[in-house]
Amino acid sequence: MNTFEKSEIRSELKKAVLELGFETIMPVQQQVIPVILESKDDIVALAQTGTGKTAAFGLPILSLLDLDLYSPQVLILSPTRELCVQITKDLQSYGKYLKGLKVVAIYGGASIEKQISELKAGVQIIVATPGRMNDVIRRKKVSLNNVKTVVLDEADEMLNMGFTEDLNTILEKTPTDRRTLLFSATMSNEVALIAKNYMKQAVNITIGKRNAGAENVSHQYCLINARDRYLVLKRIVDFYPEIYGIIFCRTRLETAEIAEKLMKDGYNADALHGDLSQSQRDYAMQRFRNKTLQILVATDVAARGLDVDNITHIINYNLPDDNEIYTHRSGRTGRAGKTGVSISLIHVKEKFRIFQIEKMIGHKFEQMHIPGGKDICYKQLINMVNKMENVEVNENEINTFLPAVYEQLSHLDKEDIIKRFVSLEFNRFLDYYKKAPDLNIEVRREKSGEKLSERGERKRATIRQASAFTVLRINIGSADGLDVRKLIGMVNDYTQDRSIAIGRADLRPYFTLFGVDKNSTETVLKSLNGKLANNRKIIIEIARESDQNTSSNREYRATRNFRNFSGRNKR
Repeated sequence: MNTFEKSEIRSELKKAVLELGFETIMPVQQQVIPVILESKDDIVALAQTGTGKTAAFGLPILSLLDLDLYSPQVLILSPTRELCVQITKDLQSYGKYLKGLKVVAIYGGASIEKQISELKAGVQIIVATPGRMNDVIRRKKVSLNNVKTVVLDEADEMLNMGFTEDLNTILEKTPTDRRTLLFSATMSNEVALIAKNYMKQAVNITIGKRNAGAENVSHQYCLINARDRYLVLKRIVDFYPEIYGIIFCRTRLETAEIAEKLMKDGYNADALHGDLSQSQRDYAMQRFRNKTLQILVATDVAARGLDVDNITHIINYNLPDDNEIYTHRSGRTGRAGKTGVSISLIHVKEKFRIFQIEKMIGHKFEQMHIPGGKDICYKQLINMVNKMENVEVNENEINTFLPAVYEQLSHLDKEDIIKRFVSLEFNRFLDYYKKAPDLNIEVRREKSGEKLSERGERKRATIRQASAFTVLRINIGSADGLDVRKLIGMVNDYTQDRSIAIGRADLRPYFTLFGVDKNSTETVLKSLNGKLANNRKIIIEIARESDQNTSSNREYRATRNFRNFSGRNKR
């Protein structure tokens, strides 16, 4: 089966997908569609974003649907409103020739009364975000008794966003004999636990390697000085005049600042982050999808579920705190057989993380030379000339004005006209980059002249990093079920600040030592002291020297073996 025409899906669906331009079946579709159609097995499918997963589960599900039964037969859960709406639209497009097909999207940020009304009118497929679906279930406005299939799309994203409890609650409300189809880009421990608890002898399908990066993406990095980060970003954007991309930032504040800077500097950019209203997010997304917006500056949370084709570049303004998130970021480009580029701006002390990500995704990174002024001017000039060469001339409209133009320019020869035309459009680049410095940096060298080893540089970086942390002692430990992830979640929840950086945690049975950046020490102490964890009152204080020297398999020193577990985006 290498074409949809040869597949076993309904003829109405074949007609619709051919009209949509689908011809060759993509690898994930080739493997998933027959299993859904020919068996009742659960499925765990690992595949990158943009590999055709929606059609892989959507087409066979639509083929098996009872169109005479107006009761929910299929429940599809996705992490974000945007992805929920996109899946709904895709299913409606595939099923445009299926008489009586009803697909309803249930998501936050829209009228729940209207959504409940649509459910009451009868529906075969529900596409929902976990939080809003739980609201509808709690109000007892939907029955899932006839659900035959549950699809968990972008399962790792849903768990990263903290929907674990919602997923558990929803799945418990569905029949035990239902079929579960789980689609994920990465196979984290949490995803594996969902599969273990709610799936029966699932068929495992992996497209490429587990947790691997997209095959059509070129991975590059620039070594930068921290003070030059924004200047390097501008040079990359200028070097790719036709860029249509996403710039990922760590925080909402940084996202807003970078987007504002770009707009002030004349770039066609906008921001997408959690502080925006739903209408503002929708407006930014609509402009980006329509390509009236060239650059979207986004946080990882805001961009989850973003489904846009033909993105040329992903730029990591900072590397994500969690290496697995890099897979999701880079997977936004190089989709549907297209090629793409993922560029990361990193300080020299972060270079060790490039090796970690290379190992995880199974692809090598290439160090990118930061473009100089002359390089950028050349690329911009050629792009401008290409546009001029390919512009469509409306002879009928322009002929009336040409005699006056010819007369005005009669004293200039061809070379002069070209020079003046180029200068008119090009002077701002020439002026800006005329004395632009070289922003490329070299790895420092030892006195012997040899380059610092990666291990040596990493050691120096971790020591410098640790000096900015305060060691705290909390009266909860491994005997209470505490682990690093729960500790980070506790700090996030009680401080309401996910930007607090948390250092290495030394878990003992009855207490834990962990580092917090010095600027946030008082906030963490005040926010956690006296709160409850597992029905125990939290007591947290700055660790005494004797605590740090207590016998342990791992001696805890603030200036040794320090690893940064930033609390950001960890839940």
